Amino acid sequence: MIVTGDAGESYEALYAVHRFREAGWRTTVAAPSIRRLNLVMHDFEPGWDTYIERPGYGLESEVSFDQINVNDYDAILILGGRAPEYLRNDRRLLDVVREFDAKEKWIFAICHGIQILTASGLTKGKRITCYEHVRFEAEQAGGTFIDQQAVRDGRLVTGQTWQSHPEFYREIFSCLA
Repeated sequence: MIVTGDAGESYEALYAVHRFREAGWRTTVAAPSIRRLNLVMHDFEPGWDTYIERPGYGLESEVSFDQINVNDYDAILILGGRAPEYLRNDRRLLDVVREFDAKEKWIFAICHGIQILTASGLTKGKRITCYEHVRFEAEQAGGTFIDQQAVRDGRLVTGQTWQSHPEFYREIFSCLA
């Protein structure tokens, strides 16, 4: 299951869907509701202290959070972008993430996706990585930040940004093998 919403990172979303399908996995895109999502592209521009955001590609969600049956999935992948900023307040999603954890299924998060894991209470005592500007939030939630492109701690795999895709997905597919 791939989780995102409006303002999810476009490159992270499309890369995830295509990479899993390429490897022969069935993917389901989950969001607050079933509809075409408005994704964004984050990049850096000279003279800016932080990233900029531009409209990105769209992506159809296939299931809403309240329709998810965790037993139907082997893993959950939580994408970044700006979407996790509001998705971390969605109780339905937090319950789903906690259920994946309780059933000892794989949990993957990249970039700002860590915000959903912190809100779910799943980073305490874990070695994690994430986008550098949400590091403070991850550490405040009890995680230990590791400055690597991808970090695995048990059934949890985290990645820093879309630039971490090679290391992140190498680790994911190693876990799923």
